[in-house]
Amino acid sequence: MARRTSRGLIAAATATVALIAPAGSASASGTASAAGPQARVFMVNPVQSTGDQSLADAKDAAGAVPGSAYTTVELRGLDGSGGLSGRWAYVRSDTGASAKTAEAGSYDRNDDQFEQVMAYFWVNEAQEYLQGLGFGSELPGANDRAQPVRINQWGSDNSFFTDKKDEIRFGKGGVDDAEDAEVIVHEYGHAVHEAQVPGFGTSAEAGAIGEAFGDYLAVEVGNAAAARHGWPVKANPACVADWDSVSYSKAPHCLRRVDGDKVYADRTGEVHADGEIWSRALWDIRGALGARTADRIIVNAQFGFAPDTSFADAAAKTIATARAMYGQGAADAVREAFRARGIPGV
Repeated sequence: MARRTSRGLIAAATATVALIAPAGSASASGTASAAGPQARVFMVNPVQSTGDQSLADAKDAAGAVPGSAYTTVELRGLDGSGGLSGRWAYVRSDTGASAKTAEAGSYDRNDDQFEQVMAYFWVNEAQEYLQGLGFGSELPGANDRAQPVRINQWGSDNSFFTDKKDEIRFGKGGVDDAEDAEVIVHEYGHAVHEAQVPGFGTSAEAGAIGEAFGDYLAVEVGNAAAARHGWPVKANPACVADWDSVSYSKAPHCLRRVDGDKVYADRTGEVHADGEIWSRALWDIRGALGARTADRIIVNAQFGFAPDTSFADAAAKTIATARAMYGQGAADAVREAFRARGIPGV
């Protein structure tokens, strides 16, 4: 079952943990510190890093976004082929000419290759974040493989993960989706869920949990990268995809939020809207336990979800996982987060 992120539905629905920096990661000044292949990317997204809510797409014009929104980073994990192919990600197809790692430091948003570089960097960043939590070492791997992505291969303002080919496809229109790190990582969240539980998302509530986890992971990876690299955060960190949403949301721009006030009784049956119930619970777990502990619990619990899990069953599994990993105090904090959302049975 393809998991698509419908921009029309999204617009209607509304919308730190500092890890040890890998060798060659961007410095606090926004410049790279090692000799590996260098690339220009957005510091999560231009609205978040500049705080400028008036930014607009302007048909991919380079001048529409200030140079201060970019940073230079090392492209890690590459296989040496000269293209965007590596340990945790590879660009399977794209529009325009394929990016060359030797030229990745010169691209800007007017170049088709810029989105290719963004997708590679941020998918790699997301898996490295999970690896830093212990997944793939002391805990089971969570999509610890090379993730294929297609850039601008979907001819509308829409991106999705499809389990038919286990690939992510990024669309174009308005702000091209792969220009916003939080859109990239949201779709990667679906790939993580599918790797953990094949076929995940076969019920409305499971689908909502999938959307919620994608939003939450997007915010977490972006926040962690900003903290690690010393990037500015000038928009609310609980807002998802500030940049992608400039063409379909009012300022302050948000695709959705992970700090909303929805409860279980507010369900509509639309997975993106209902996902804001679950993502707020995850955000509250993070607030209670800290990002690292919360994220280890949240991701580890998902291995025990059923493809058609309900909110109640997934909450119970997450509470049990917290207890097994960190004791009763952590379990109580997780239970309270779900209770505050009115999720039954907790």
